[in-house]
Amino acid sequence: MPTLYHSPMTRSTAIVALIEEMGIADRIDVIDVTIPRQDGTGAPDPRNPHPEGKVPYLVHGEDGIRERGAIIIYLTDLFPDSGLGRPVGHLQRGTFLGWLFYYQGVIEPVLVLDFTGLDHPALTATFRDRGAVMARLEEALADGPYLLGAEYSAVDLLISGAFHWFPDLLTGHPAVKAWADRCADRPALKAVTARDAAALAG
Repeated sequence: MPTLYHSPMTRSTAIVALIEEMGIADRIDVIDVTIPRQDGTGAPDPRNPHPEGKVPYLVHGEDGIRERGAIIIYLTDLFPDSGLGRPVGHLQRGTFLGWLFYYQGVIEPVLVLDFTGLDHPALTATFRDRGAVMARLEEALADGPYLLGAEYSAVDLLISGAFHWFPDLLTGHPAVKAWADRCADRPALKAVTARDAAALAG
């Protein structure tokens, strides 16, 4: 059975929500571990096999998968009937993969740089800027309520999560805000977030 190493209210929350959305919670073992947090709490957990002590980390047999985009591809390929991914041969397979890599390679770096106030021409040339990211999302959402059109998918879950952490970025972007709100209202995400919050509260 695949095993996911998770710490509440971290990047791994999206993967636990994905597991819930896919209806495969009985086929994935989720182990809660501690990690060092930005507020100074937490600590590395010796039970966590991630080489850097981070989450999420998925272990399946002898294989270890890190990074959310890679874990999303792995799980949605492993359980294609969930409909949250786009399997090999699907007409949207390339678009699905492109969004996952665009998130980790462009969106998240841009939003973190914007949040920290770091600015340099080399950074903008490499990663683009917030305006370019928002324009790309608005362009995609013009074709449907979700990034791949009519149906919610794992790319919506992953990418919308950034705006749950940085809601102020949605000001002036009503289409993106409406999409982020739709994604936040998913029962699976709400249930997992509530469980995570309760776990942190002790």
